[in-house]
Amino acid sequence: MIEIRFHGRGGQGTVVASKILADALAKEGNYVQAYPEFGVERRGAPVFAFIRIDNKPIYDKSRIYTPDHVVVVDPTLVEAIDVTEGLKDGGYIIINSDKKPEEFKFPSRYKVFTINATEIAVKHKLGTLAAPIVNTAIVGAVVKILNLTKLESLVEAIREGVPLKPEDNIKAAIEAYEKA
Repeated sequence: MIEIRFHGRGGQGTVVASKILADALAKEGNYVQAYPEFGVERRGAPVFAFIRIDNKPIYDKSRIYTPDHVVVVDPTLVEAIDVTEGLKDGGYIIINSDKKPEEFKFPSRYKVFTINATEIAVKHKLGTLAAPIVNTAIVGAVVKILNLTKLESLVEAIREGVPLKPEDNIKAAIEAYEKA
């Protein structure tokens, strides 16, 4: 089983990102769970989303405490919370950032990747300049880096699951996939 934890802020599309990835994985016959964790937080408050992936039914419905990988949708969370909490040795940390991976000071037991999903989202006019929606771009990078599913399955999941600007979201995902 592969477990992934997403860290983001309300309004960035973190929960939708996990759902899109889960839908793409399910298209290829995987068993998946995708669910968020948040309370009554307002826009901009930290949120978590979780994904479990397996080739057999998944019965565990608990929160993911020891993820294999983490995805950081909002890079300011790296300084605000411990995004590596419980992360397994050898785990990947994928961060939406214009910084180089080596600029982040994580222990060497983790592999750090960065993708400027914000720039990609702005380029494709997803959200606003002040509040870009980076979910499809970050998922494009995740698919490439973790090699979990085919790009075609992701494109299909975006087309089916993103009601606003699906073609622009697909272009953002493909661009992030190619840059990752």
